[in-house]
Amino acid sequence: MPAGRRPRVRVLVAIPVYNEERHLHGVLAAVRRWADDVLVVNDGSTDRTGALLAGWPDVYTLTHPVNRGYGQSVIDAFAFAADRDYDWVITMDCDEQHEPSQIPDFIAAARQDDADIISGSRYLLERPDDDPPPPDRLRINRRIRRLLAAVLGLHLTDAFCGFKAQRVAALRKLRLTETGYAFPLQFWVQCARAGLRIREIPVARVYRDRNRQFGGALDDPDRRLRHYLEVFVSELCRGARLPQPEACLAEARCP
Repeated sequence: MPAGRRPRVRVLVAIPVYNEERHLHGVLAAVRRWADDVLVVNDGSTDRTGALLAGWPDVYTLTHPVNRGYGQSVIDAFAFAADRDYDWVITMDCDEQHEPSQIPDFIAAARQDDADIISGSRYLLERPDDDPPPPDRLRINRRIRRLLAAVLGLHLTDAFCGFKAQRVAALRKLRLTETGYAFPLQFWVQCARAGLRIREIPVARVYRDRNRQFGGALDDPDRRLRHYLEVFVSELCRGARLPQPEACLAEARCP
C-alpha cells in the first residue's frame, strides 16, 4: 500500500425496522447515497414494510417472523456484520431522527482508529436548528447519564442515541442478550467491563414525531425508567468487577 494511504474500512450500515412503511423508502434512498452495504432488520413488521423491502434488492434483509425487540434487532445486526467480516457496523433508526448525511462523520471517526465505540450525541454540540427533546426523554437521559458516570466512569452526554459506529472485533468481547429498549443499559455495562474505548461525536437532534411511543408499559416514563434501572442493576450483578459495587447498586436503585 502506498505510504500515507489509509487501509479501506469495510462498513455495514444496519437499520432496525418495525412498521416503518411511512419512512422506509426515504430513509433507504438517503442512506444509499452514503453507504454501499446496508442491512435492514425487519422486526416482525405487520404493515407494508416487508413488501416495500422487496423493492430494494441491493439491500440486505433479515426478517423476524414476530416482533422480537429493538435490542434483538441490533444483536442480530452485530452477528451479521461479524459473519461477513465487516470492520465496523453503523446502527441508525428508520424514523428520520438520524441524518444519513452524517454517516461519513462516523466513517471518518472510525478511520482515526482511536475508539471501539463511536456514539452519536444529540447534546454534545447544540445546534440552532435542533429540536427540543420531549421532557420525559430528556429527564431519563440525564438520570442514566449520571448513573453511567457514577458507576462505570463513562462520561457520556447522550446515553440513548442509536446512531453509533461499533468496531466489529470489539463487539466479540460482549455477550449481549437484552432484547428490548433497555438494550443500551446492558451494552454500556459490558463495554465498560470489556475496557472498550468510547467516544462521542455530535449528531443532529431531530424529533419529527414528538408523540412517538415505545409501546405497552414503557409508554409510562416512570415505569420505563424503573425498567432501565432493573436491567442496569441486573447486568451489574452478573459479576462485573466495578469499584464500590454496593454504592453502585444503591445509586441505581435510588428514586
